[in-house]
Amino acid sequence: LIALALVFTATSCSKDDDGGDGGDAASGTVKAKVAGANFSSNTQTTTATLVNASGSSTLSIFGSDLNGKTIQLNIVGGYNGQGSYNIGGGANVMVNASYSEASTSSVEIWQAPFDDTVAGEINISESSATKVVGTFSFSGKNVNGDNSTKAITEGSFNINF
Repeated sequence: LIALALVFTATSCSKDDDGGDGGDAASGTVKAKVAGANFSSNTQTTTATLVNASGSSTLSIFGSDLNGKTIQLNIVGGYNGQGSYNIGGGANVMVNASYSEASTSSVEIWQAPFDDTVAGEINISESSATKVVGTFSFSGKNVNGDNSTKAITEGSFNINF
């Protein structure tokens, strides 16, 4: 019985260890709920960039819709492919995320991390030379505006490099 419980525990934890299930974003998009409202990027304004330099890798994901709303995710210098990456937490500002809303008169940006706590997570479930797939969630703070916070939940991406 104990052995069966250990096998079940090991297999149930493997999704977290390997970056999760990948979410349900359509190919070429970033999607999420922003304060409960649906966000989905346009395929023409969605990119993923992977840069390898001096033995370290940086992953940047950018998705924008046609109404001036954008989600950006960055794993700077410590990207190792499939797995989970905390957004923030202590001195960890190398994994960060933001949500922005632009209009003709202003740009509001909610960024994470905004203090020394973990503000969210990026989970990479599939990573290859041509594609990155995963999920994310974070809480961002409008540090240059009214200091409001927004919860970005149920996020997923499915992007070719």
